Amino acid sequence: MKKTTKIPKATITRLSLYYRQLELLEFDGYRLVSSEKLAWLCQVNPAQVRKDLGYFGEFGIRGVGYDVRDLQAEIKKILAVNRDWNLAIVGIGKLGSAILQHQNLYIRGFKCVAAFDIDPRKIGKISPAGIKIRDIEELEEIARDLNIEIGVITTPASAAQGIADRFRRAHINAILNFSPARITVPECCLVENIDFTVTLDMLTYKLGHDIVQQYSA
Repeated sequence: MKKTTKIPKATITRLSLYYRQLELLEFDGYRLVSSEKLAWLCQVNPAQVRKDLGYFGEFGIRGVGYDVRDLQAEIKKILAVNRDWNLAIVGIGKLGSAILQHQNLYIRGFKCVAAFDIDPRKIGKISPAGIKIRDIEELEEIARDLNIEIGVITTPASAAQGIADRFRRAHINAILNFSPARITVPECCLVENIDFTVTLDMLTYKLGHDIVQQYSA
C-alpha cells in the first residue's frame, strides 16, 4: 500500500467484520474461504471484499481462495490489533461499568487498566472488574504510569469536553466518545463518536420508509 493512498473509513469497518467472520470460520474448522463466501457472510459483494483487501496487498490464490488463518493475521496487522492497547474509562456509571466488564475487549487486546470518576462515593472503590476507581485529578499521573493510549468517555454530555481536554493534557490522543456531545480536539487527536441515538434514528428511518434491502450506508 502506498503511503499516499487514502483508505475509506467504510473499508476499515468492513475489515473488522471480515476478521470476526474469519475467526468463526476457523472455529468451525475452515482452512480456506473464497471471497464469495466471505462476502456472503458479511453481506457485501465479492468485488467489495477483493477491493478492500487490495488496498493492502495481494492475498489469497486465484481460484482457490484465502487461507483463513493467514488472512486473519494480515488483517490483525492492518488494524494494529496484533498488540495490546491500554484504555482508561472516565465516567463509571452503568455504561462505563459495563465496558469495564466487557470480556471481549480483553480477548481482543484492549486492556481497561484504569477507571476515573468525580463522584466521591465511587472513588476508591473496586469495580466488579477488579479495577480501582480513581479521582479524575489523578488522570495525568496514572496515564503516564500505565502507558494509557486510548481514553473512553462515558460521562454526561456536559462533562465530555472537559474530559477530552484532560485526555489531551495527559497525552492520550485517541478518544472513544460515548457522550452525545461532540468534542473539539486538535488535529493530532483521533476521535470516534458512538451515539446510540444516531443508530436508532437510522433504524427508525428505515422502518418509517419501509426500507429493508435497498438501503446502503
